[in-house]
Amino acid sequence: MTVRANQVAGLAAAIERVGCLDAPADSVLTAFFRAHPAMGQRDRGFIAEGAYAYLRRKRSLEALAATADPHKLAISVLVRELGYSVRELQPVLRATDASWFADFKDRAQSTLAPAIVADLPDWLWERLCGVFGESEAMALARAVQTPAPFDLRVNPLKTARNDALAKLHNDHLDATATPFAPLGIRVAGRPSFVKHPLLADGRVEVQDEGSQLVGHLVAPRRSDMVVDFCAGAGGKTLLLGALMRSQGRLYAFDVNAKRLAQLTPRLARSGLSNVHPQVIAHEHDVKVKRLARKIDRVLVDAPCSGFGTLRRNPDLKWRHTASDIGELTAKQARIIAGAATLVKSGGRLVYATCSVLPEENEAIVDAFLAAHPDFVQKDAAAELAKAEIKLDTGPSLRLLPHRHGCDGFFAAILERAR
Repeated sequence: MTVRANQVAGLAAAIERVGCLDAPADSVLTAFFRAHPAMGQRDRGFIAEGAYAYLRRKRSLEALAATADPHKLAISVLVRELGYSVRELQPVLRATDASWFADFKDRAQSTLAPAIVADLPDWLWERLCGVFGESEAMALARAVQTPAPFDLRVNPLKTARNDALAKLHNDHLDATATPFAPLGIRVAGRPSFVKHPLLADGRVEVQDEGSQLVGHLVAPRRSDMVVDFCAGAGGKTLLLGALMRSQGRLYAFDVNAKRLAQLTPRLARSGLSNVHPQVIAHEHDVKVKRLARKIDRVLVDAPCSGFGTLRRNPDLKWRHTASDIGELTAKQARIIAGAATLVKSGGRLVYATCSVLPEENEAIVDAFLAAHPDFVQKDAAAELAKAEIKLDTGPSLRLLPHRHGCDGFFAAILERAR
């Protein structure tokens, strides 16, 4: 398909804007499209795809393009990442592009340093090599250079997975059951799903398979009192509520009122009546204190680097610095300690992140257990087996995009023994 000049100009402008790395890419693009209301849906899709491709491959693209010019970077994205041919781009190439474009094609055959091939900042590449070894670090890096799959989660209060799959097939969508999560569905491509009836009436929600698996480690019972301590927009909250069959009592806590407000319409269509969203000021809020030692299950989906979600949030690898990790781990330690005050004797706390870095994961759990001898770690694989989920990554859940096909996640089950 021939590319139009206005599409390339729009992509160049979007690349220049997201390249500032001063805010999350999704919010930047939302504001960008709001500022350009004349753009049609197809053009917005073209620009968003190109902008995210740039962020995924930013370092190698800029090395091969040998320029910071947004127009030339847009051309680089279209050729190298989106597969457009020279013939298709001919109408939008400027006279001054000819020699640069020839050099770009020559440089595309050159050998780049491993961190550039991995499209990671040096500090993160070195950290991943230290954790996984260079070969597996590169496999992980290559996995997050591609877009994330489009996963759904069935709401068992409203439908069964086979029925949802049949509906999707009738709508000519290529949908399959996820390999691990028992309520998950994976849809090929990037379908426009906002107005789909399955989503509109709450029969399904958009949720990555890895995120779904974390909910099954919490394993709430119908009569339990449960707290989702960092609920955000409520994806895991809705799963926990469904696993409880809308019984018991489920609190959705978050410090961000705007983010928690996104749960409201999702909750309305879910059919759940046991969820109670509450904004808290911090982990020692009075709303937390009044529930001390009363809660059966607590989920701490802690704020983290998000490095397990780089396929869908590629800007994070450029926006975070090494020093940010130290600040995050200090926050994670405070949050898990605060959340632990809720857990009753015999109760369970599940600590989770969407990070692949041990300092945000195992190190936090180890330090917590050392400071809280009344908690013990339980076997995540055994808990998944109870739910008939055939996945064993060891005592803790460790999901990696290149191994498991979903977002990177870590989760550990910690139970209060007394």
